[in-house]
This record gives sequence, structure tokens and C-alpha cells, in this order.
Amino acid sequence: MVPVRDEEDSVQGLIEGLLGQTLLPREIVITDGGSVDATREIIEEIIGRGAPVKLIREQKSMPGRARNVGAKHSRCDWIAFTDAGTRPAPDWLAALVDSASRGSSVDVVYGSYEPIVDSFFKECAAIAYVPAPFESDGGFVRPVSIVSALMRRKVWESVNGFPEHLRSAEDLIFMRRVEAAKFKIARSSRAIVYWNIQPNLWRTFRRFVDYSRNNIRAGLFAEWQGTIFIYYALLAASTLTVFVFGLPGLIVPPLLWLLFLGARATRALLRNRNSYPSSYARNLARLILMLPILATVDAAAFIGSIKWLLRDKLALTRSRSKDDSHE
Repeated sequence: MVPVRDEEDSVQGLIEGLLGQTLLPREIVITDGGSVDATREIIEEIIGRGAPVKLIREQKSMPGRARNVGAKHSRCDWIAFTDAGTRPAPDWLAALVDSASRGSSVDVVYGSYEPIVDSFFKECAAIAYVPAPFESDGGFVRPVSIVSALMRRKVWESVNGFPEHLRSAEDLIFMRRVEAAKFKIARSSRAIVYWNIQPNLWRTFRRFVDYSRNNIRAGLFAEWQGTIFIYYALLAASTLTVFVFGLPGLIVPPLLWLLFLGARATRALLRNRNSYPSSYARNLARLILMLPILATVDAAAFIGSIKWLLRDKLALTRSRSKDDSHE
């Protein structure tokens, strides 16, 4: 099951990857959430060739609703989920099914994902903000993601599907519900999906603004922005050094900021040293580029939070005030 929207550059590669699986899927259900580009036309052309693809058309639906609609239209007792902008490895589905078959009690299998690092920027971005892999199932996996998942239909049904009002983080909420429901979860280090990450600072900023706003809408402020806000509040407090050292004290905040970014970049490099081994010179170049990448992500966290305040919190407050005034 795949939700898509305005994915004309990637949807063909995704479908070709699904059709090229060593274990062919019985059906491929794609929900289009209201594309205004050529996404639907590309899918329809593939369907016209006889591919076992079912296209469901929605209007301006969020990923959660798109996933729910697709799952409802699936005829299978087991549903595999992936995402737009990805391409599965040829044995992705076979590896998921193999892990599910190891025991009758398995309800959910999560594979893993790898960012596509076909440029130096993407390589540095992957190190900077993609969670590092850890050992599991005889190999290495990254934290669970709906981008590589297989589960019984009853799992999706029992937790009432995905939240439908979020642009992002809906998968995280869903997976936490699944875990809380005590379903048997397995991991598969061989079920890899390759994921396209943003290719430059501007697109990274735009993507993380959306992440930030929806992270708060999902009630997860403390898990990301909360920590960032504390760090930057301390940096802002460091401006008080001007009262101690005079004008030379103004250099303290930017120096601390660079040290803060540098410490995070260094820690990320160390966590990913096995995934992205390299020379000292290349690691130094990575470190330098990771500083603006991390600064961009931080800026997006603030702007996304402001957008949440203006578009969600204040709008909700005004709506409630209007309702109260009509009582």
C-alpha cells in the first residue's frame, strides 16, 4: 500500500521496484492524495500495460487517510506498507514475508531503510539527521518506519488505522499504538527500502518546517523542538556576557552556537562511522557542511513551531471563542 501526491519524478521507479520483486505482490494499491502533476497519468499508463496496480483517487488527503483508504481497498490479510519517493530492494517483500513466516505469532515485521546518497550534500544530510543503524536480526537496521513494514490486517484495524489530520508523524503515532497494543513485532535487516532525501538546504528547510508543525500537532513537541528550544534559550542567555566583558562579550553567543552545532555534527559522524567510513579529510569536509545543514533543521523547527502557533493553536482558540460567543 502506497500513498502518493505529486510524485511524477519518483512514482514510476517505485512501481517498477515493486513489480520487480523476487516475491511478486498479489496487488499494488496506490492512493493518490490529489496530485496536480503527472503522477496519476504515469500510474494509469502502467495500469494500462496490465500491471496489477489499483489506483484510488482522493482529493487533498493527508498521508494517514491515503494509507487508510488504501488498506480498506486491499483484499489481503497481510498488508505491506511503503512510501512515495522510495525504491525497494528486489528482495524487500520476500524478506518481510520470510520474517513473518518464522513464527505463527508474528503480527508485524519492520524492515529498514537506507537514504540514497548520490551527492556529497545528501551524504552529509544523511549523517546529520537520519537515525544511525543498530544491530538486529543478524544485521543492521534503523528505527522502525512505515516505509518498510508488513502487518496483519487485524493490526491496522485494531488500532483504528492512521491519524488522518497530520501531514507527517502519523506513521509514528500509528506504530506507537501498535506497540502499545502488544502485537508481536519482528525485525528484518534484509528488507531494505531506498529513500530519496532532500538534495539541498532550501528543500531540506521546507520539508522540516512541515515536520516541525505536524510534530507539535501530533503532541510530540518535547521529543524534538523542546530540546532545541532549551539549547537556544541558553544561547540567548549567553548574550548577557556583554554586561561582564563589554563589546567583546558579543563574540560568546556565536562561538557557543558553532560549538553546539559542531558537537552535534561530531557525534553524528561517530555514530555513523561504520555506515559511512571515510578518510579524515573527507570527514572534516563533512563536518563543515553538516554545520549549515543542522542550522537549517533548527531554523525549520522554529518556523514550523511558529506556523503551528499561528495556523493551529490561535486558529483553534479563535474558533472556540466564536463558539462561546454564540452560546
